[in-house]
Amino acid sequence: MSRTFVLVHGACHAGWSWRPVAEHLQAQGHAVHAPTLPGLNTGDQRANIHLPDTVDYLVDYVERADLREVTLVGHSWGGFPVSGAAARLATRISRLVYWSAFVPRSGETLIDLCPPAYGEMFRASAAASPDNSVMFPFEVFCAAFMQDVSTETQKLVYPLLERQPFHTMNESLDLDEWERLQLPSSYVLSKDDLALPPGEFAWAPRFPERLPGAPLIYTPGSHESQLTQPEPLAEALIQAAAA
Repeated sequence: MSRTFVLVHGACHAGWSWRPVAEHLQAQGHAVHAPTLPGLNTGDQRANIHLPDTVDYLVDYVERADLREVTLVGHSWGGFPVSGAAARLATRISRLVYWSAFVPRSGETLIDLCPPAYGEMFRASAAASPDNSVMFPFEVFCAAFMQDVSTETQKLVYPLLERQPFHTMNESLDLDEWERLQLPSSYVLSKDDLALPPGEFAWAPRFPERLPGAPLIYTPGSHESQLTQPEPLAEALIQAAAA
């Protein structure tokens, strides 16, 4: 069965990061869209990009393309715009899929859901920037995000990242309607994902438990499995879409 996937990237990433997964999905006959959200294009003005702006952009993208029966996938921070857009796109969505993603509730920010040290790191990065934006330090990226590849590969990927508008990390959304609707959802988790450390701040079981009845599907690799293990991730997304 052919499906329509809309793949939403994580913080400091853009649509390009989904390309290897998109190629595997397209090879199996699926339609794939991977938009880049506001503030994450090279040259974007980031200082005044707010979290609701990313939600509005995603809703407008799906509606302008008149996409139907969408499998809407959010990675990491992408769980915020996906959740924010879900209620407004409810009649167009067949399933929500969260891959190693935050599943926020009303009033929660990304910083609220991260270990305190991450919040300190993000605030310091934004304060030191000229445009109130954030970048993960290279050492953190290597150790916690993409630890399953060589240093050479890490050095190739890291310069491709974009700075993240800080407002999209320290603002929350009204998600009461999304919670009320309880749209069909699945959670996919990369087995070796260390972007959130084991313990109380780990991805699972914390976030899958926020999706009543959602299956938890595992896929190999790190937080950057879309680049390091794209074929298994594509298969996991297909499985999640059909759950």
